[in-house]
Order: sequence, then C-alpha cells, then structure tokens
Amino acid sequence: MKKVIVIGSPGAGKSTFSRKLRDKTKLPLYYLDMLWHKADKTTVSQEKFDRRLCEILQQEQWIIDGDYSRTLEMRLQACDTVFLLDFPVEVCLSGVESRIGKKRVDMPWIETEFDAEFKQWILDFPNIRLPQIYALLEKYKDGKEIIIFKSRKVADAYFEK
Repeated sequence: MKKVIVIGSPGAGKSTFSRKLRDKTKLPLYYLDMLWHKADKTTVSQEKFDRRLCEILQQEQWIIDGDYSRTLEMRLQACDTVFLLDFPVEVCLSGVESRIGKKRVDMPWIETEFDAEFKQWILDFPNIRLPQIYALLEKYKDGKEIIIFKSRKVADAYFEK
C-alpha cells in the first residue's frame, strides 16, 4: 500500500478515514478539496487542478482523499489500493450536517450552511455516482486492493487490526 485513494459520497467521512490511514501508514495525504477550492469559495482552473494532481500522482507514495469523478479514472490507473466508503445516504447527510460551522483541515473555509444543491448531490449519489464508481472499480480491479466499507463501524474497525 503506497498509492491509495479514498472515495465515496460527501459526508461519508473520507477525510477522517484518510487521516487515520495517514497516521498508521505515514504516507503523505492530499485532499482534492484543498487542490480545487480557494479560501474565497472560488475554484482553481481545471488545468491548474489537473497539473497539481498529476504532480502528486507521479510521487512514489500518497493517499488522495476525494471523489471528484472527472479525475477518478486517472487516479484509479495510478493507485494500488482503493478504499470506497459506500455508506447509507442518511449517514452521509448526517456527516455533512455535523461539520457545519467547524474548521476543517481538508477544506479552505468553514461551511456555514448545508447548500440545497450539495444536499441533492448526496441524495442522488447512490443512484447516479455509485454505479459509475463500481463500473470503474471493475474495470481497474486487476493488480489493485479494493476495500469497500458499508458502515462507519466496519471502517473504524479496520484500524484496530
């Protein structure tokens, strides 16, 4: 395990899981939200994001936290290990609600509200995004360790071994 991606719905706890994994493995951790978002709530250009992501992918070791469907295939090709947090929608919604108003190391600003469009993205995630993720995992499964967690309890237990 040297090149790891952690993917799943917003609110699933990807960043928390990634930090625990970093602490266990000592691999450098990169948050896609920090590459994409600026502190003023705007975003960098796709070219700048892609350039920075490619720099990370060329390194010998990393953990990359974030779903970002546009670049998922590129990250799947480069990684050796995938953690998919495939949690129920209610868990993900609760996860986002719990972080409102809190400073986070994986986001350059403090979320002050649960945006309706973002909430809809999470509601749609199991029906729209997850099938795409599973199809890509099937396509790139050879030579990769793919670990899928269906609950936070099981994901947390992973670190107890």
